[in-house]
Amino acid sequence: MVRKAFAATLLVSALAAFGCKHSDAAPAPDVWAVVNGDQIHRPEAEKYYKSRLNPQAPTPSQEEALSLTLNVLDELINNDILIQRARKLGLEATDGEVEDKFTEFKNPYTEDEFQRQLKDRGVTTNDLKDDLRRQLTVQKLLNREVVAKISITDQDISDFYNQNRAQFNVAEAQYRIAQILVTPHKDPQLHNRKNDDATTDVEARRKSAALLQQLANGTDFTQLAMDYSEDPATASSGGDLGYVPESSLNQSDPALKRTVVSLKVGQVSPIISLKDGYHILKLMAKEAPGQRQISDPQVQQSIRDTLRNRKEQLLRAAYMAEARDGAKVTNYLAQQVTESNGKLPEIPKFAGAAGASAPASAPAPASAPAPSNVPAASQP
Repeated sequence: MVRKAFAATLLVSALAAFGCKHSDAAPAPDVWAVVNGDQIHRPEAEKYYKSRLNPQAPTPSQEEALSLTLNVLDELINNDILIQRARKLGLEATDGEVEDKFTEFKNPYTEDEFQRQLKDRGVTTNDLKDDLRRQLTVQKLLNREVVAKISITDQDISDFYNQNRAQFNVAEAQYRIAQILVTPHKDPQLHNRKNDDATTDVEARRKSAALLQQLANGTDFTQLAMDYSEDPATASSGGDLGYVPESSLNQSDPALKRTVVSLKVGQVSPIISLKDGYHILKLMAKEAPGQRQISDPQVQQSIRDTLRNRKEQLLRAAYMAEARDGAKVTNYLAQQVTESNGKLPEIPKFAGAAGASAPASAPAPASAPAPSNVPAASQP
Protein backbone atom coordinates (compact mmCIF):
# COMPACT_ATOMS: atom_id res chain seq x y z
CA MET A 1 0.00 0.00 0.00
CA VAL A 2 1.05 3.55 -0.61
CA ARG A 3 0.84 4.40 3.09
CA LYS A 4 3.23 1.55 3.90
CA ALA A 5 5.59 2.61 1.18
CA PHE A 6 5.48 6.15 2.56
CA ALA A 7 6.14 4.99 6.09
CA ALA A 8 8.99 2.74 4.95
CA THR A 9 10.59 5.64 3.13
CA LEU A 10 10.33 7.92 6.13
CA LEU A 11 12.05 5.32 8.29
CA VAL A 12 15.38 6.32 6.81
CA SER A 13 14.69 9.96 6.07
CA ALA A 14 16.22 11.10 9.33
CA LEU A 15 19.58 9.95 7.99
CA ALA A 16 19.28 11.72 4.67
CA ALA A 17 22.28 13.92 5.26
CA PHE A 18 25.23 12.68 7.27
CA GLY A 19 27.88 15.09 8.47
CA CYS A 20 30.44 13.78 5.97
CA LYS A 21 33.59 15.30 7.40
CA HIS A 22 36.89 13.81 6.30
CA SER A 23 39.44 13.65 9.06
CA ASP A 24 42.06 11.26 10.37
CA ALA A 25 41.98 12.87 13.82
CA ALA A 26 40.29 11.29 16.83
CA PRO A 27 36.51 11.50 16.38
CA ALA A 28 34.24 13.72 18.44
CA PRO A 29 32.23 11.97 21.20
CA ASP A 30 29.07 11.99 19.06
CA VAL A 31 30.70 10.16 16.14
CA TRP A 32 29.47 6.58 16.23
CA ALA A 33 31.05 5.32 13.02
CA VAL A 34 33.36 6.39 10.22
CA VAL A 35 33.04 4.96 6.70
CA ASN A 36 35.99 5.76 4.43
CA GLY A 37 36.35 9.06 6.26
CA ASP A 38 32.62 9.90 6.30
CA GLN A 39 31.25 10.30 9.81
CA ILE A 40 27.94 8.98 11.11
CA HIS A 41 26.82 10.94 14.18
CA ARG A 42 24.86 9.85 17.22
CA PRO A 43 21.93 12.34 16.87
CA GLU A 44 21.11 11.17 13.36
CA ALA A 45 21.41 7.49 14.29
CA GLU A 46 19.14 7.98 17.31
CA LYS A 47 16.59 9.77 15.13
CA TYR A 48 16.58 6.84 12.72
CA TYR A 49 16.39 4.42 15.64
CA LYS A 50 13.34 6.24 16.99
CA SER A 51 11.62 5.97 13.62
CA ARG A 52 12.01 2.17 13.81
CA LEU A 53 9.86 1.90 16.93
CA ASN A 54 6.22 0.93 17.16
CA PRO A 55 4.53 3.46 19.47
CA GLN A 56 1.84 0.91 20.41
CA ALA A 57 4.34 -1.68 21.64
CA PRO A 58 5.91 -1.84 25.12
CA THR A 59 8.97 0.28 25.83
CA PRO A 60 12.09 -1.80 25.06
CA SER A 61 14.63 -2.59 27.74
CA GLN A 62 17.99 -0.83 27.68
CA GLU A 63 19.60 -3.95 26.23
CA GLU A 64 16.94 -4.21 23.50
CA ALA A 65 17.33 -0.54 22.69
CA LEU A 66 21.10 -0.83 22.42
CA SER A 67 20.87 -3.98 20.28
CA LEU A 68 18.49 -2.29 17.86
CA THR A 69 20.72 0.78 17.73
CA LEU A 70 23.70 -1.39 16.76
CA ASN A 71 21.61 -2.98 14.00
CA VAL A 72 20.47 0.42 12.77
CA LEU A 73 24.02 1.73 12.73
CA ASP A 74 25.21 -1.30 10.77
CA GLU A 75 22.52 -0.66 8.15
CA LEU A 76 23.62 2.95 7.89
CA ILE A 77 27.23 1.91 7.45
CA ASN A 78 26.25 -0.44 4.62
CA ASN A 79 24.11 2.24 3.04
CA ASP A 80 26.93 4.78 3.13
CA ILE A 81 29.31 2.29 1.51
CA LEU A 82 26.90 1.80 -1.38
CA ILE A 83 26.28 5.53 -1.76
CA GLN A 84 30.01 6.15 -2.03
CA ARG A 85 30.35 3.44 -4.69
CA ALA A 86 27.45 4.86 -6.66
CA ARG A 87 28.98 8.32 -6.66
CA LYS A 88 32.27 7.00 -7.97
CA LEU A 89 30.40 5.34 -10.84
CA GLY A 90 28.39 8.45 -11.63
CA LEU A 91 25.10 6.82 -10.61
CA GLU A 92 23.79 9.39 -8.16
CA ALA A 93 20.08 10.13 -8.63
CA THR A 94 19.27 13.30 -10.55
CA ASP A 95 17.09 16.15 -9.30
CA GLY A 96 14.41 15.13 -11.80
CA GLU A 97 14.35 11.54 -10.56
CA VAL A 98 14.06 12.72 -6.98
CA GLU A 99 11.20 15.11 -7.78
CA ASP A 100 9.33 12.39 -9.67
CA LYS A 101 9.62 9.96 -6.75
CA PHE A 102 8.68 12.69 -4.27
CA THR A 103 5.53 13.47 -6.26
CA GLU A 104 4.68 9.77 -6.38
CA PHE A 105 4.81 9.51 -2.59
CA LYS A 106 2.94 12.72 -2.00
CA ASN A 107 0.12 12.23 -4.52
CA PRO A 108 -2.19 10.01 -2.41
CA TYR A 109 -2.31 12.60 0.40
CA THR A 110 -3.82 16.02 0.80
CA GLU A 111 -1.30 18.72 1.70
CA ASP A 112 -2.47 18.72 5.33
CA GLU A 113 -2.21 14.92 5.58
CA PHE A 114 1.23 14.92 4.03
CA GLN A 115 2.55 17.62 6.38
CA ARG A 116 1.06 15.76 9.34
CA GLN A 117 2.87 12.59 8.28
CA LEU A 118 6.16 14.47 8.19
CA LYS A 119 5.52 16.16 11.54
CA ASP A 120 4.56 12.90 13.25
CA ARG A 121 7.90 11.41 12.18
CA GLY A 122 9.94 14.48 12.98
CA VAL A 123 11.24 15.04 9.45
CA THR A 124 11.03 17.82 6.90
CA THR A 125 10.32 17.86 3.19
CA ASN A 126 14.04 18.30 2.54
CA ASP A 127 14.78 15.30 4.77
CA LEU A 128 12.45 13.19 2.69
CA LYS A 129 13.87 14.39 -0.62
CA ASP A 130 17.43 13.79 0.56
CA ASP A 131 16.52 10.28 1.61
CA LEU A 132 14.76 9.60 -1.69
CA ARG A 133 17.95 10.66 -3.45
CA ARG A 134 19.94 8.17 -1.40
CA GLN A 135 17.47 5.34 -1.99
CA LEU A 136 17.29 5.98 -5.73
CA THR A 137 21.07 6.20 -5.90
CA VAL A 138 21.51 2.84 -4.16
CA GLN A 139 18.85 1.29 -6.38
CA LYS A 140 20.62 2.53 -9.53
CA LEU A 141 23.86 1.02 -8.27
CA LEU A 142 22.26 -2.35 -7.49
CA ASN A 143 20.42 -2.39 -10.79
CA ARG A 144 23.72 -2.02 -12.62
CA GLU A 145 25.94 -4.16 -10.43
CA VAL A 146 23.46 -6.89 -9.44
CA VAL A 147 20.16 -7.00 -11.31
CA ALA A 148 21.65 -6.52 -14.77
CA LYS A 149 23.90 -9.54 -14.25
CA ILE A 150 21.09 -12.00 -13.52
CA SER A 151 20.38 -14.51 -16.28
CA ILE A 152 17.70 -17.21 -16.22
CA THR A 153 17.99 -19.86 -18.96
CA ASP A 154 15.35 -22.18 -20.37
CA GLN A 155 17.29 -25.04 -18.80
CA ASP A 156 17.03 -23.36 -15.38
CA ILE A 157 13.25 -23.17 -15.80
CA SER A 158 12.99 -26.79 -16.95
CA ASP A 159 15.11 -28.05 -14.05
CA PHE A 160 13.04 -26.13 -11.50
CA TYR A 161 9.78 -27.44 -12.95
CA ASN A 162 10.94 -31.04 -12.93
CA GLN A 163 12.13 -30.77 -9.33
CA ASN A 164 8.92 -29.07 -8.15
CA ARG A 165 6.13 -30.57 -10.25
CA ALA A 166 3.82 -30.87 -7.24
CA GLN A 167 3.80 -27.09 -6.87
CA PHE A 168 2.09 -26.81 -10.25
CA ASN A 169 -0.73 -29.21 -9.53
CA VAL A 170 -3.83 -27.08 -8.97
CA ALA A 171 -6.10 -28.87 -6.49
CA GLU A 172 -9.23 -26.82 -7.23
CA ALA A 173 -10.47 -24.12 -9.55
CA GLN A 174 -9.05 -20.67 -8.81
CA TYR A 175 -10.30 -17.27 -9.89
CA ARG A 176 -8.11 -14.22 -10.14
CA ILE A 177 -10.37 -11.32 -9.23
CA ALA A 178 -9.98 -7.57 -9.19
CA GLN A 179 -12.49 -5.33 -7.49
CA ILE A 180 -13.62 -1.75 -7.11
CA LEU A 181 -15.20 -1.15 -3.72
CA VAL A 182 -17.32 1.88 -2.82
CA THR A 183 -18.35 2.23 0.82
CA PRO A 184 -21.17 4.35 2.30
CA HIS A 185 -18.94 5.83 5.00
CA LYS A 186 -15.75 7.89 5.20
CA ASP A 187 -12.56 5.93 5.75
CA PRO A 188 -9.61 7.89 7.22
CA GLN A 189 -7.23 5.16 6.00
CA LEU A 190 -8.33 5.53 2.38
CA HIS A 191 -5.84 6.92 -0.11
CA ASN A 192 -6.84 6.23 -3.68
CA ARG A 193 -5.17 8.42 -6.28
CA LYS A 194 -8.07 10.86 -6.44
CA ASN A 195 -8.68 10.93 -2.68
CA ASP A 196 -12.29 10.22 -3.61
CA ASP A 197 -14.44 8.80 -0.80
CA ALA A 198 -18.23 8.44 -0.66
CA THR A 199 -19.64 9.31 2.77
CA THR A 200 -23.30 8.23 2.50
CA ASP A 201 -25.22 5.37 0.95
CA VAL A 202 -26.70 7.68 -1.67
CA GLU A 203 -23.23 8.92 -2.65
CA ALA A 204 -21.90 5.36 -2.74
CA ARG A 205 -24.68 4.12 -5.04
CA ARG A 206 -24.25 7.07 -7.38
CA LYS A 207 -20.47 6.70 -7.44
CA SER A 208 -20.55 2.96 -8.13
CA ALA A 209 -23.10 3.45 -10.92
CA ALA A 210 -20.93 6.16 -12.50
CA LEU A 211 -17.86 3.91 -12.31
CA LEU A 212 -19.73 1.03 -13.91
CA GLN A 213 -20.72 3.33 -16.75
CA GLN A 214 -17.09 4.39 -17.24
CA LEU A 215 -16.12 0.74 -17.47
CA ALA A 216 -18.83 0.16 -20.04
CA ASN A 217 -17.36 3.05 -22.03
CA GLY A 218 -13.98 1.34 -22.11
CA THR A 219 -12.11 2.88 -19.17
CA ASP A 220 -9.31 0.64 -17.90
CA PHE A 221 -10.40 -1.29 -14.78
CA THR A 222 -7.01 -1.18 -13.08
CA GLN A 223 -6.60 2.57 -13.49
CA LEU A 224 -10.17 3.21 -12.35
CA ALA A 225 -9.63 1.09 -9.23
CA MET A 226 -6.42 2.96 -8.41
CA ASP A 227 -8.23 6.28 -8.83
CA TYR A 228 -11.55 5.57 -7.08
CA SER A 229 -11.71 2.25 -5.22
CA GLU A 230 -12.25 2.69 -1.48
CA ASP A 231 -10.54 -0.53 -0.42
CA PRO A 232 -7.30 0.54 1.34
CA ALA A 233 -5.84 -2.94 0.87
CA THR A 234 -6.18 -3.18 -2.91
CA ALA A 235 -6.71 0.29 -4.42
CA SER A 236 -2.99 0.90 -4.93
CA SER A 237 -2.64 -2.42 -6.83
CA GLY A 238 -5.58 -1.76 -9.14
CA GLY A 239 -8.03 -3.76 -7.01
CA ASP A 240 -6.17 -7.05 -7.48
CA LEU A 241 -7.36 -9.69 -4.98
CA GLY A 242 -5.07 -12.34 -6.39
CA TYR A 243 -6.18 -15.93 -7.02
CA VAL A 244 -9.17 -16.96 -4.92
CA PRO A 245 -9.76 -20.74 -4.61
CA GLU A 246 -13.26 -22.03 -5.14
CA SER A 247 -13.41 -23.26 -1.54
CA SER A 248 -13.04 -19.65 -0.37
CA LEU A 249 -15.85 -18.57 -2.66
CA ASN A 250 -18.02 -21.31 -1.11
CA GLN A 251 -17.65 -19.55 2.24
CA SER A 252 -18.62 -16.15 0.85
CA ASP A 253 -22.03 -14.70 0.03
CA PRO A 254 -23.88 -17.02 -2.40
CA ALA A 255 -24.67 -14.11 -4.71
CA LEU A 256 -20.98 -13.24 -4.84
CA LYS A 257 -20.00 -16.78 -5.79
CA ARG A 258 -22.70 -16.98 -8.45
CA THR A 259 -21.44 -13.74 -9.96
CA VAL A 260 -17.79 -14.81 -10.02
CA VAL A 261 -18.34 -18.26 -11.51
CA SER A 262 -20.65 -16.80 -14.16
CA LEU A 263 -18.06 -14.32 -15.42
CA LYS A 264 -15.87 -14.98 -18.42
CA VAL A 265 -12.21 -13.95 -18.28
CA GLY A 266 -12.01 -10.20 -18.90
CA GLN A 267 -15.68 -9.63 -18.09
CA VAL A 268 -16.89 -7.06 -15.53
CA SER A 269 -19.73 -7.79 -13.12
CA PRO A 270 -22.76 -5.66 -12.36
CA ILE A 271 -22.75 -3.84 -9.01
CA ILE A 272 -22.92 -6.27 -6.07
CA SER A 273 -24.31 -4.90 -2.81
CA LEU A 274 -22.64 -6.46 0.23
CA LYS A 275 -22.50 -5.44 3.86
CA ASP A 276 -19.26 -3.48 3.43
CA GLY A 277 -20.39 -1.56 0.37
CA TYR A 278 -20.82 -1.84 -3.37
CA HIS A 279 -18.47 -4.08 -5.35
CA ILE A 280 -17.66 -4.19 -9.03
CA LEU A 281 -15.63 -7.27 -9.96
CA LYS A 282 -13.53 -8.24 -12.94
CA LEU A 283 -12.42 -11.79 -13.63
CA MET A 284 -8.77 -11.42 -14.61
CA ALA A 285 -7.98 -15.11 -15.06
CA LYS A 286 -9.25 -18.59 -14.20
CA GLU A 287 -7.32 -21.76 -13.49
CA ALA A 288 -8.92 -25.18 -13.81
CA PRO A 289 -7.80 -27.95 -11.44
CA GLY A 290 -5.10 -30.32 -12.63
CA GLN A 291 -1.40 -30.38 -13.48
CA ARG A 292 -0.12 -27.21 -15.09
CA GLN A 293 2.41 -27.95 -17.80
CA ILE A 294 5.75 -26.25 -18.37
CA SER A 295 4.50 -25.14 -21.77
CA ASP A 296 2.07 -22.79 -19.97
CA PRO A 297 3.50 -19.24 -20.27
CA GLN A 298 2.23 -18.41 -16.76
CA VAL A 299 4.12 -21.38 -15.33
CA GLN A 300 7.29 -20.30 -17.08
CA GLN A 301 6.94 -16.72 -15.88
CA SER A 302 6.24 -17.84 -12.31
CA ILE A 303 9.39 -19.99 -12.31
CA ARG A 304 11.43 -17.23 -13.94
CA ASP A 305 10.31 -14.74 -11.27
CA THR A 306 11.10 -17.17 -8.46
CA LEU A 307 14.58 -17.92 -9.77
CA ARG A 308 15.29 -14.27 -10.46
CA ASN A 309 14.31 -13.28 -6.93
CA ARG A 310 16.50 -16.00 -5.44
CA LYS A 311 19.50 -15.01 -7.51
CA GLU A 312 18.98 -11.34 -6.82
CA GLN A 313 18.93 -11.88 -3.05
CA LEU A 314 22.08 -14.01 -3.26
CA LEU A 315 23.96 -11.52 -5.45
CA ARG A 316 22.88 -8.57 -3.31
CA ALA A 317 24.24 -10.28 -0.21
CA ALA A 318 27.50 -11.18 -1.96
CA TYR A 319 27.90 -7.69 -3.42
CA MET A 320 27.34 -6.08 -0.03
CA ALA A 321 29.86 -8.41 1.61
CA GLU A 322 32.45 -7.61 -1.06
CA ALA A 323 31.77 -3.88 -0.76
CA ARG A 324 32.09 -4.04 3.01
CA ASP A 325 35.41 -5.87 2.74
CA GLY A 326 36.75 -3.10 0.51
CA ALA A 327 35.70 -0.28 2.82
CA LYS A 328 37.53 1.20 5.78
CA VAL A 329 34.96 1.15 8.58
CA THR A 330 35.32 1.95 12.25
CA ASN A 331 32.26 1.33 14.45
CA TYR A 332 32.94 3.38 17.57
CA LEU A 333 29.59 2.53 19.13
CA ALA A 334 30.34 -1.19 18.95
CA GLN A 335 33.73 -0.51 20.54
CA GLN A 336 32.10 1.38 23.40
CA VAL A 337 29.58 -1.41 23.97
CA THR A 338 32.33 -4.04 24.04
CA GLU A 339 34.58 -2.04 26.34
CA SER A 340 31.72 -1.34 28.75
CA ASN A 341 30.42 -4.92 28.75
CA GLY A 342 27.17 -3.78 27.19
CA LYS A 343 26.36 -1.09 29.75
CA LEU A 344 27.25 2.05 27.83
CA PRO A 345 26.34 4.29 26.19
CA GLU A 346 22.86 5.07 27.46
CA ILE A 347 20.39 4.79 24.56
CA PRO A 348 17.06 6.64 24.69
CA LYS A 349 14.43 3.90 24.88
CA PHE A 350 11.43 6.01 23.85
CA ALA A 351 8.10 4.17 23.64
CA GLY A 352 7.44 1.08 21.59
CA ALA A 353 9.35 -1.92 20.41
CA ALA A 354 11.31 -2.22 17.24
CA GLY A 355 9.48 -2.51 13.98
CA ALA A 356 10.53 -4.71 11.08
CA SER A 357 11.67 -2.32 8.42
CA ALA A 358 13.79 -3.23 5.43
CA PRO A 359 17.48 -2.32 5.60
CA ALA A 360 18.35 0.86 3.82
CA SER A 361 21.37 -0.81 2.32
CA ALA A 362 19.44 -3.02 -0.05
CA PRO A 363 16.08 -1.55 -1.00
CA ALA A 364 13.90 -4.06 -2.77
CA PRO A 365 11.80 -3.24 -5.80
CA ALA A 366 8.35 -1.98 -4.85
CA SER A 367 5.64 -4.58 -5.04
CA ALA A 368 2.03 -4.89 -4.08
CA PRO A 369 1.25 -8.47 -3.06
CA ALA A 370 -2.40 -9.21 -3.57
CA PRO A 371 -4.38 -10.51 -0.59
CA SER A 372 -6.08 -13.85 -0.96
CA ASN A 373 -9.30 -12.76 0.72
CA VAL A 374 -12.64 -12.33 -1.01
CA PRO A 375 -15.13 -9.49 -0.44
CA ALA A 376 -17.16 -9.72 2.73
CA ALA A 377 -20.54 -11.42 2.58
CA SER A 378 -23.70 -9.36 2.66
CA GLN A 379 -25.87 -9.06 5.70
CA PRO A 380 -28.59 -11.68 6.16
